[in-house]
Amino acid sequence: MSRLPGEALAAARVLWQFHAVYDEPVPADAIVGLGSYDLRVADRCADLFHSRIASRLVLSGRAGNWTASLYATSEAEAFAHRCAERGVPAAAILIEPEATNIGENLRLTAALLGPDVARVVIVTKPQTQRRVLAAAARQWPDVEALITAPETPFERQPTAGHPLPRLIEEMVGDLQRLIDYPARGFAAEVDIPADVMAAWRFLIGAGFDGHLT
Repeated sequence: MSRLPGEALAAARVLWQFHAVYDEPVPADAIVGLGSYDLRVADRCADLFHSRIASRLVLSGRAGNWTASLYATSEAEAFAHRCAERGVPAAAILIEPEATNIGENLRLTAALLGPDVARVVIVTKPQTQRRVLAAAARQWPDVEALITAPETPFERQPTAGHPLPRLIEEMVGDLQRLIDYPARGFAAEVDIPADVMAAWRFLIGAGFDGHLT
């Protein structure tokens, strides 16, 4: 962490705190795990399943921005394997292996589960929570969508394959999507505080622009 200038770290923390929402998981019709490079999301899905808030676990994803060559299978199948290692029975897991972005994750999972679903608990990376909620409000509007993630602090979120500069780029890019996607019909409007916008502009100016559209 200390290798980045203090101003960049401070701005990144502002974005992290904005993106990390954390609803309280309550009983639901299904747990929905969104595939990614972060297998800690699968671990969180398994923990939630064992807490008995839902009897079904949907794992969604083929490949995305950072996983095209990461797994030998789809994201969903890699997550299913991890959940099985954590004791989730195969009969409880539904796999959606085609989605390549968050909108597809939600739409294809909705089709897989069918119409008799009132509430889902969606599990994603900490820094992706607000974007997923905004997408769910537009892409799956008839379902109450709660959001959660691994309870990983900012300092521990970077990984060997996704180090801190890339994490910051991801948060910067996701904030741009929160700004741009409502007009394109992909997500609901989100109120973005002035300090978050200022941190976002600072980080773009500092060169963390690799995930902008």
